[in-house]
Amino acid sequence: MERAAFIDPAEAAAEAIKAFVRMNRTQLAADGELLAMLLPDRFRDCEIRDLQRHVIEQLVRENAALRAECSGLKSRQGIGEAVRNLLLELLDARTFEEAVGFAVGSPVAFGADLAGICIEGEACRAVAGAQRVRLVAPGLVARILGRDGSGVILSNGGEVLLGPAGRDCKSLAVFRLRLGIDAPAAVFVLGARAPFCFEGEESSAEIGYFARALERTIRAWLDLPKR
Repeated sequence: MERAAFIDPAEAAAEAIKAFVRMNRTQLAADGELLAMLLPDRFRDCEIRDLQRHVIEQLVRENAALRAECSGLKSRQGIGEAVRNLLLELLDARTFEEAVGFAVGSPVAFGADLAGICIEGEACRAVAGAQRVRLVAPGLVARILGRDGSGVILSNGGEVLLGPAGRDCKSLAVFRLRLGIDAPAAVFVLGARAPFCFEGEESSAEIGYFARALERTIRAWLDLPKR
C-alpha cells in the first residue's frame, strides 16, 4: 500500500496563497495596505498604506514647492501670463495623461508652433491624446545636450524631435526632463517655423522653468524617485 506524499503545512499554505493571488491579482493590486505588507522594503521609509493617497499627497507637496518657486521667478524676472496659466493647469492636472497633454498642447503659450516630449528607448507606453510623445534613439539626448546640459536652442533637427510636422521648424528649444535615477533620458521640445524665436534669457528661463515643473509632475504621477 503506497503512502501519500507528505506535504509540509507551511508549503501547502504558501501554494494556496499563491493560487489565490493569481486568481485575484487585479483586486489585490489595488489594495495599498496589502502591497505595503508584501513589499516592506519598497514602502519602508514613508510607511505608505494607500498608494492613491500617497500620490495625491506627493503632488500636493510638489505643487506647493513649484508655486513658491514660480512666485520667486515672477518677482525676479517676470513670467508671461500665458505661461503662468499653463503652469497652473499643469499643477492642477488630475491624471498623468492630462498633465502630458497640457505639455504637448503648450506651444502657443511660448510663441511656438509645436511642442513634444522625446523619450529614449526601444519601447514606450503610449499616452492617450498626446501624439507628440516620441520615442528616440538611445544616446540622442546626450548628443544634443551633452552629459549634464539642461537646455539648448537649435535652428534645425525638428523632424527628428517632432516628427514630419517639425521639418519646417527653424527654431527649436530642447530642455532636459530629469525623470529619475533609472528613468530613460527625456526632453521637452518646442518648435517654431520663424527663426530666432527662442533667443534671449527671458524666453529660456520660462521654458526651462516649465520643463522643471513638467518633470516634477511626471515624477509625482509615476511615483519615480528623484535623481
